[in-house]
Amino acid sequence: MDDLKKIVWLASYPKSGNTWFRVFLSNLLSKENHPSDINNLFATPIASNRELFDEATGLSSSDLTPEEIDNLRSGVYEYAAKNSNDFLFQKVHDAWLCTKSGEPMFDPKVTKAVIYFIRNPLDVAVSFANHLNKPLDITVKVMADESYAFSSSQNRLHNQLRQRLLSWSGHVKSWVNESNLPVLVLRYEDMKGDTFNTFRKATDFIGINASDAEIKQALKYSDINEMQRQEAEKGFKEKPANAASFFRKGIAGSWKTELPTELVNVICKKHREIMKQYGYLDEQGNPKQY
Repeated sequence: MDDLKKIVWLASYPKSGNTWFRVFLSNLLSKENHPSDINNLFATPIASNRELFDEATGLSSSDLTPEEIDNLRSGVYEYAAKNSNDFLFQKVHDAWLCTKSGEPMFDPKVTKAVIYFIRNPLDVAVSFANHLNKPLDITVKVMADESYAFSSSQNRLHNQLRQRLLSWSGHVKSWVNESNLPVLVLRYEDMKGDTFNTFRKATDFIGINASDAEIKQALKYSDINEMQRQEAEKGFKEKPANAASFFRKGIAGSWKTELPTELVNVICKKHREIMKQYGYLDEQGNPKQY
């Protein structure tokens, strides 16, 4: 495989189904007759991995500013593509953005495909609040903040590089409307409601050769109950320290009983355009009931 177009970006705003798909992918590609260990998944590193950056550049990222790091990140992924003989799957929570020098961080020349996971922001708010261990109203403000970023505090060295998320709407637009990359959008609600066909569509889009039986087995092994069982038994290394759990409920529509009406209204107003586009609001602008 000489072509540099080897990276499949698994892109999403947090808490939108990315990890579920990665667990599924690990089960599908391992071809084992038992569920994959959630703490030892098939290689799907996050694009903000600090060790990969340091290895690829020969520099210590701790000595650089976030802007200097951003300017070098596209070269990091080119390095990864050049050193791989097969597809590379990269989880990414960054929005799709260009650096100050005008270069895209996630370059078309190394991109085979993008799977973009989208979830009703009303449900994202509830799950993300648990993830951040913050009140719902603060989380809703975070989701509307165009300047929001992970790992951006200047007073300590984070395990990951800075990741600029933008707002929830801005994140969606950046990957789907602005990247000019080959993108397949998967709605979390379809992953739950039409599971086999939705995951089949994704594997076909990526170019994975898998039988229906293999996909069904991988889905069985990546069921939310199995992931919760493993997390309860041995923890999950990707769970934030302050969060009660990573795999919370894994359902669509929990916002109806967990999100106050005033916050529902704030989200629907702020993210109206994208919510309507992806079927989360009706023609009157009211949230659809799933």
